[in-house]
Amino acid sequence: MAKKTDEFIVYLNGKIVGTHPNGEELVRDIIKKRRSGEIHHEVNVEFYPKVKEIYINTDGGRSRRPLVIVENGRSKLTPEIKAKIRNNEIEWKDLIRNGIVEYLDPGEEDTLSYIAIREEDITEEHTHLELDSVGILSFVTSQLPMQEYNSSPRTTMACSMTKQALGLYASNYALRYDTKAYVMFYPQMPIIYTRPQKILGTEKRIGGNNLVVAVMSYRGFNMEDGVVVNKSAVDRGLLRVEMFKTYSTEERRYPGGQKDKFEIPAPTVNGYRGETAYKYLNEDGLISPGVEVGGKDVLIGKTSPPRFLEEVSAFGIAEEKKKEASITLKAEEKGIVDSVLLTQSPSGNKMVKVRIRETKIPENGDKVASRHGQKGVIGLLVPQESMPFTKDGIVPDLIINPHAIPSRMTVGHLLETLLGKVACMDGKRIDGTTFTPANAEDAKEVLKRYGFEPNGYEVLYDGVTGERIEAEIFIGIVYYQRLQHLVSNKMHARSRGPVQLLTHQPTEGRSREGGLRFGEMERDCIIGYGATMLLKERLMDESDRTVQIICNDCGSFAYYDYLKNKPICPICDSTNFSQVEMSYAFKLLVDEIKSLGIFPRMITSNKTEE
Repeated sequence: MAKKTDEFIVYLNGKIVGTHPNGEELVRDIIKKRRSGEIHHEVNVEFYPKVKEIYINTDGGRSRRPLVIVENGRSKLTPEIKAKIRNNEIEWKDLIRNGIVEYLDPGEEDTLSYIAIREEDITEEHTHLELDSVGILSFVTSQLPMQEYNSSPRTTMACSMTKQALGLYASNYALRYDTKAYVMFYPQMPIIYTRPQKILGTEKRIGGNNLVVAVMSYRGFNMEDGVVVNKSAVDRGLLRVEMFKTYSTEERRYPGGQKDKFEIPAPTVNGYRGETAYKYLNEDGLISPGVEVGGKDVLIGKTSPPRFLEEVSAFGIAEEKKKEASITLKAEEKGIVDSVLLTQSPSGNKMVKVRIRETKIPENGDKVASRHGQKGVIGLLVPQESMPFTKDGIVPDLIINPHAIPSRMTVGHLLETLLGKVACMDGKRIDGTTFTPANAEDAKEVLKRYGFEPNGYEVLYDGVTGERIEAEIFIGIVYYQRLQHLVSNKMHARSRGPVQLLTHQPTEGRSREGGLRFGEMERDCIIGYGATMLLKERLMDESDRTVQIICNDCGSFAYYDYLKNKPICPICDSTNFSQVEMSYAFKLLVDEIKSLGIFPRMITSNKTEE
């Protein structure tokens, strides 16, 4: 279709359907007909006058949101209509049918609307009004209180950390067999709540506790983003969670009529693990609920048919030998068998799921965060008697460092501390929805009424010496979340263990009992200190040290022939050899160079003779 310069191209769901001489009039007509109900309310328009293009969208998958229509500088959601809504005289669908509220997709919102946040901000140019100023926020962000007082990177962090918070993820968790799940023992509703939390019902799935938080340093244990936590509060169940992990397997069927079997493997089975490995299994090969298990314990005893139908034994007799295929607990894990489910897989095979539970008590290194992006790890657990306390005997549950506040510009965190204190004294939850002005003056009056300093400061006494701390300390209530990053799931060390077949270096990763990488930067530090032997120990002796036989005449790698009981050079008939200590990775490199058709020679010399 030839494009006329004075005509607008019209697209319907991305396909060209024609042209129109007056684009503005077409767009105006579509919007007018949509609002009057002549065309469906899910139709949206995008208008690009500079390139003379109009996009009409009716397809599925567009994110659309409701906005109040504004005409001639006045909102169509009048006080009379608001009164009818309160009296349940009209419903939501009536607002859409009567052209008071309409749904916009991102395209129409960008090109054809000018949205006012508040009713008092409306001018003649505005086309729409937000139903609520919090409507500009996402599902997650709308649940964070007082975000307009924080810097935007902190809001971004708080959003991602809210998704990682451990709480009550589902009310039927006892019936579920999720791969990995956490349930908090005593989750609490936040004292400072947001309206979207109530509207969306996320308060029922909340994860966190309201903590008494003091802003001060504590003997250097909360340097940087470290936090000091009251050990006695932890012992009483603060931020405590239960971890559930599911192991499952099924009796698979194989061609030829063979199949797996749940049983205690017999000692004749290939890969038999020894009698002690199967000590917790019942006759049917399954473990019982309530049993305490540790690393590498067998949970489900299982045998599989051999790879080949018959294998010849040492005596030349053809016999069918099963393989060991039991499901074991991972080496670094432990716990209690919570439940065992015997069921059928979608393919009709017998299937078993075993759920393990383990209590995760907060410990040094565990991550916590407020709803303002103030994240940190526990640096010290202090008994209550050693923690600072107020004149009323209130002991902080958590101590954060004052330096965490100014550079991060999380004023919302400080406001929550103050308003949380007010809410506790008044016995009422406070609405902290973003863009709802926090009335600090009223808060100060409440604190004054209860005999507190209006700015939230208090005098604390040292729990160790009993002396008064010569500083006014900001203290109040903040909602803190415990995050998924638990040190017990990440802590990893090894002395000796498995090595890779190819490089002879230690395996990689916690799950494979791997080593910790001593990288190039660590190497540079050791070189800087001149600790040569330490470098050799780390990079060779403790990694992939090997002693290779080198032919002194031709410089090639020799090998030891155990039948002739002497070293042999594959190139020449030399009897002159040296044993050279090297990294196996170097030997591998030389072999790879040989595969390219290059012959590297190892030139040896006796150091003592030089």
